[in-house]
Amino acid sequence: MDPYYWESQHGNFGDDLNLWLWDFLIPGFREVHAETLLVGVGTVLNRALLPEGRHKLVLGSGFGYGTLPDMSDRREWDIRCVRGPLTAQKVGIDPRLGIIDPAVMVAEMPEFKNLPKKHKKSFVPHWESAAAGIWPVICGTVGLHYIDPRGDAKEVIREIAQSELIIAESMHGAILSDAFRVPWVAVTTSNSINSFKWNDWAETVGVTYRPRHVPVSTRAEAIAKGARFWGIGFHARQPALEDPNKRQIDDSAMVAVRDPTQTSLRVAAKQLLAAPSALSLWQAARATPQLSADHVLAERKERFLDVIDSVRRAYL
Repeated sequence: MDPYYWESQHGNFGDDLNLWLWDFLIPGFREVHAETLLVGVGTVLNRALLPEGRHKLVLGSGFGYGTLPDMSDRREWDIRCVRGPLTAQKVGIDPRLGIIDPAVMVAEMPEFKNLPKKHKKSFVPHWESAAAGIWPVICGTVGLHYIDPRGDAKEVIREIAQSELIIAESMHGAILSDAFRVPWVAVTTSNSINSFKWNDWAETVGVTYRPRHVPVSTRAEAIAKGARFWGIGFHARQPALEDPNKRQIDDSAMVAVRDPTQTSLRVAAKQLLAAPSALSLWQAARATPQLSADHVLAERKERFLDVIDSVRRAYL
């Protein structure tokens, strides 16, 4: 059995954790049923992503991009649970099978338990923002610890767990924060944010997705997202061919961000232009955070573990 995950060319911890989470939840799954693809964490229930004609075991995946595949053939699809009730409705299964995003189970892994707190307040941007913005600089300006979502998944998760508050543009930044009982504030830098997937998860744990808007930090970021920067509107880059339903960052849009020969004057100008972003992020760090109720999260995790037990009985 192989775990499927969507691999960002820039890296994204919320997808990359599929590489090791399932070894913890279902030890030995890789050695059985070679014909089966384990479809787990991520917004990957998408016709453009999943191969036809191969048996698929769905454990907590979500819908949110593109078009759903035809999942009516139960010989090809074993749908044990999905991320939330909105995905369940789209798929046409019992809403009670919209249990939780499996990423919450990371908090049960021994290596992430009882970690000491190191960071007062941290910011986890969406990977697109990390690729095209100057958020590390902005975080330094407003006194936040910056967590790059493109880093090693385990290190990113440790930094989330070791924070006392998370400002999350990354959905899995919020999901992991909630799992580790770290209060969080949702923000967004794009008016075209996929609220469907956020609400899908939020409904499972009884929280509300009402993100605070934070302006993009650079012209390159505005180009990548089709946003406005200092009154100038930009059209988003076209999606990459390998996945027509997820936007990719064009490296040419980030030359100015990556150029190591930038003068101090140019750097200062970028920081000045990013002042609205800094102010909005500073305000978000002082907003009232959210956290799901302990008993609600615990109940959802128990239901998910019941599903895992049923998978073990059926496949191992």
